[in-house]
Parts: sequence; structure tokens; C-alpha cells
Amino acid sequence: MAAPTRDPSVAGLPRQLGRYTLVRKLATGGMAELFLAIQRSVGGFEKLIVIKRILPSMNQDQAFIEMLLHEARIAATLSHPNVVQVFDLGMVDGAYFIAMEHVQGEDLRAIVRQLKSRNAIDFPMEPALSIVLGVCAGLAYAHEKRDLNGAPLNIVHRDVSPQNVIVTFSGDVKVVDFGIAKSDARPGEDTESGRLKGKVPYMSPEQARGEGVDWRSDIFAVGVILFELTTGRRLFKTASEYETLKLICDREYPLPSSVRPGYPPALEAIVMRALAKDRAERWQSAREMQGALEEFVREGRIGASRTGLSTFMASLFEDKLAAHTSALLEDKLLADSVAVENLEVAVGGGGGIDSGRPWSLGPMASRTVTDARAAGQSRAPLVVGALGLVAIVATAGGAVRSWNKGPGESAPDHRSTAAPSLAPAREHGVIAIASVPAGAAIFVNGARSPQTTPATLTNVALDVPFVVAVSADGFESASQTVTLSGAEPSSAISVVLQPAAHR
Repeated sequence: MAAPTRDPSVAGLPRQLGRYTLVRKLATGGMAELFLAIQRSVGGFEKLIVIKRILPSMNQDQAFIEMLLHEARIAATLSHPNVVQVFDLGMVDGAYFIAMEHVQGEDLRAIVRQLKSRNAIDFPMEPALSIVLGVCAGLAYAHEKRDLNGAPLNIVHRDVSPQNVIVTFSGDVKVVDFGIAKSDARPGEDTESGRLKGKVPYMSPEQARGEGVDWRSDIFAVGVILFELTTGRRLFKTASEYETLKLICDREYPLPSSVRPGYPPALEAIVMRALAKDRAERWQSAREMQGALEEFVREGRIGASRTGLSTFMASLFEDKLAAHTSALLEDKLLADSVAVENLEVAVGGGGGIDSGRPWSLGPMASRTVTDARAAGQSRAPLVVGALGLVAIVATAGGAVRSWNKGPGESAPDHRSTAAPSLAPAREHGVIAIASVPAGAAIFVNGARSPQTTPATLTNVALDVPFVVAVSADGFESASQTVTLSGAEPSSAISVVLQPAAHR
């Protein structure tokens, strides 16, 4: 029986949805709900994804279902670092769902709000340009996409806006939500009179007038975002949507230099060309606008880079990043701590991690976070180092070890034997490893694992110290010594890697 205080967002979780395991509810909107999920396959394959599932109340809304299916069809054709990837479309129990890439970051709205909460006057130029360059690259790819026969799909996003631009904690920029995207694969939609699609303050004049749109409408929206990020002022903000539409269509737009004195003239020219009312006078492709911005960055020697953007995000969302990483690891650790009782491990052989077969990923247990906590597992405390390096090491039995790496320091041993273990004494154990950014290489005693983070190493010998290191390109490596025991056969390591210093 569920505990009375149980969070309804985790009720019944984890649970299966087709071949996916839903772990945690992320959000619920008016038409769909989002879940963090795990996809598992043969050979220990495991991947974090997001499931967008239509709400039961929308099952009879054919227009919405068609929009969802169209989003999946369009987005599934796109595979680019600056576009959120869609992997799958399915139906379970009469409800459609989309499986898409899990992105660990924040949208532009949240970034701007966080800056304001810290009383920042301006959005720094370097991350602003990095973000817009990423948006241009993703849109250029989508606009130029062709079908298998080589015919252009003529994809237009139509809703390029701050809430649809996500910046990850590792410095990537992702364009999301092609739910109202237009393409030649969906004929006749422009004949739907009286229906405006998109966020009004980011609409092009032709879109605001309800006319047909092409890729240059997306370029206008990018121009609005670039204006706002680099001036710190909203371009089209009025008391009503009607007034905003009038402003977009009929008024002259202010120059960035009239809002922010000292604004670079070359950047102003790029912005104003993107904001031309006549689409024929705009940049004629997102690729062309991207090239102009790259030239401005080179000539101005501006440090717009993925590494710099990662540092910006880590400093801005240090607490949230640490909490998010901790929550992800807790979800997996709680599941694995239950599953460890059922792990089949090879017995015999020398001490250490069994090299006779690849390390495998532990299965997700069919227990909720609340159930596991009731059995004695509590959330690991958060330890934040002066450099933002965060690590939580929680055992299955509730004992906690924290690790805060410093120059030349070895990992302190804070193991406790007082807490009871959820798992019986055994001859092998499990180490769960997570990192930000994900996809980092794992080394054990100098030998590289075939897996990357997040991963679970199984068949680990007990009472033998192991040096576990995590490494990713462009980031400082981090390492820790871990020793499992019969009382504590399961541990977890979570680490936020710091960008490598420029030399």
C-alpha cells in the first residue's frame, strides 16, 4: 500500500510502456505528459530518454493526434547535434507516445530568469552568440533536409522562441518541438484560415498576417532572439496579442544601438537584416546568417564556444545541476539496489572486476522511490566543492560517502558499517556511475571500460580497492578509490566534470 504522503507524480513508477521503463514524471501539460524513461536492450544496452505521451482526455482529439504524428514524422527525419532527436513513435493501450532524446539543460526563458534573479544587467555576449550560432546550425540543417529521393522537404519550424531553445549543461544548444512544423509532407495546412501558429512576439510579419511562410520566417524569429539576448530588452512586448501583431506588421523596429549604447555595428547589421520586414531582404538561409555571425566572432576575437557555454551554464545553475544529477543517480541507484538481489554473478576467479565478460547494466527494479525509501534508503546529502565539483556516493544500505576532489587529494573514506544493508552478503558487488556531461569514458585501475556514463559495473569483487576514473574530451578528469564489502555491496559515483583550463 502506498504511503499517504506519496508524490502523485511517481505513483505507479517505475512501470513499463511498451519496451520502455517509465522512471519519473517530468511535466504534465494540457495535452500530453512527459516522463523520464529507460530503454533497455540486449547486451546490457541502456539509454535515458524522454517519453511524450498523449493524455487520455486527448485520445479523441483527431487534430491533436495528427499534430503529434506529424511532429514525430518530421522530427524523426532529423539527426543533428543542434536538434533534439526523436527515436520512436508508438501506441500502448490506445495512447500514442513519442520517444525522444533526453536533454539535461534549461530553456532560454529559464536562463534569462536565472540571470535576473542574480541581478545581472546584461546577457553576456559570448554565451548569447554561442546560443544563436547553435540555433542557426540546427535550423539550417532542418531547412535543407531532403527525403530519401533527394527532394527537399522544405521544413519550417514556425515556433522558434526562447521556450523551444534548450542549452544543455555540457554546452550544447538544442532546437526542440517541431509539433507545428510545416513541410511539403503535410500539404494543405496553410489553407486553414484564422489560425496563427507560434508565439506571437516571435512571429515574422508574413506569419502575423496569416500568410504562407517559408524558412525565412524562422530566420526572423532568430533575429528577434538575437536582438533580445544582446540588448537585454524585449523587442515586441505590448498589452495584448493584437497590439503585438500590429507592432510587428506596421511599426519600425528600433536599432540595437538605440537600446544598448556601444552596440557593435557589425552585429547590428546582422540583426537588422534578419529583422527585415520584406523576407527577400533578410538572410536567405540560416546557413548564411550563421556564416555572418561566425565571421563577426572571428574578427572580434569573441570567445563563443561550447566549453565557454558549459562554464556559463554550470556557474548559473550550479545548485540545480547538482540536484538534478543527484536525482538521476538516485533513480538509478534505488532501482539497482533492489535489482542487485537478483543479479546473477559469476563465482570464482581472481580478485577484481571480472574481465571474462563485459560489465553489464543492472535492470531497473519495479519499485518506486517511495517504496525504496520506506525500506531504509534515504536521499544522499549534496556536497558542493569550491570549484563546483559535486559527488555523491550512496550505498544500498543507506550509508553515505561524499567525495570532493581537490588538487593532490586522495578520496577520504567515510564508510559506515552501522546502517543495515538492503542486499544480503555476497561475493560480488555493483558500482553505478553517472556524470555531467554524460557519455564520459570510465577507467577502472587504468583499464578502460567498454561502457560510458551513466553505467553500472557489475561482478565487482568485494574487499578490493578500485580506482575509478571518469574522463571526457574538453573536461578535467576525476577519480576516486572505491572498496565494496559484503555489508555494502553496492555504491554509486556522481560527478560534475569541470571544463579543462586553456593552456
